[in-house]
Amino acid sequence: MHKIVILESNEEFLSELKNCFEEQADYSICGVSGSGSVGIGLINQYKPDVVLLDTVLSGEDGFGVMKYIKENAPTCNVFVVSGFTDDKLVSKAISRGAKYYFIKPVAAATVCERIKDVLEEQSAEYLVAAQTRDKRRVTSLDEKISNIFISIGIPPHIMGYQYLREGIKMTIDDSTIINNVTKKLYPEIGAKYNTTASKVERAIRHAIEVAWNRGRIEAINSIFGVRVYIGNERPTNSEFIALVADKLIFEGMN
Repeated sequence: MHKIVILESNEEFLSELKNCFEEQADYSICGVSGSGSVGIGLINQYKPDVVLLDTVLSGEDGFGVMKYIKENAPTCNVFVVSGFTDDKLVSKAISRGAKYYFIKPVAAATVCERIKDVLEEQSAEYLVAAQTRDKRRVTSLDEKISNIFISIGIPPHIMGYQYLREGIKMTIDDSTIINNVTKKLYPEIGAKYNTTASKVERAIRHAIEVAWNRGRIEAINSIFGVRVYIGNERPTNSEFIALVADKLIFEGMN
């Protein structure tokens, strides 16, 4: 649901715009006015997603309203409907944040449709950007974890490899989960991989033992730095997960 404020000096056209948006299920009209000064009050009160305005308004004109929005509500989408065709005025409107500049005469239905198109394009672009960003983050994080596992000798074919990686990612997202591995971390991993919490615990323990049995102590110490493991000394499951998660958080993965 997009909240919208409509500021239009022509009462007949204002009524047409209002009726058009009221027919749209995904718009909620917060207020309408032919005054820019009143419009600023509506914008300040309702924090709309969309402001549709004329350049000619009583009180504060449309450019003054755009200036206010740019300085005080920069995420608001501004659409201009104006009888002015001068390139300088169009450029001025765009420079003040207008997403679209309609030139009168224009049908109210056309205005509604174009605004809908612009907002849908924005949503699609944002979604794609967010998905790409999240995918890049996950890929990078998985690569970081895999590089650590390879360096200390945890082979990727054992199930503990997958469970450990999942536990580390969960701990990066929520550091408190490491304090409740038995009742929360293991069961959640088990649910994801359709197995039991006890099997997850044993598989993680086995993966850590495999790494330590390969005797790559120097690699292990270089990874964890502050904690030195010698001989048969091994970290617990929660210690290992916490150490790797802390290292990645420190490196800016979270």
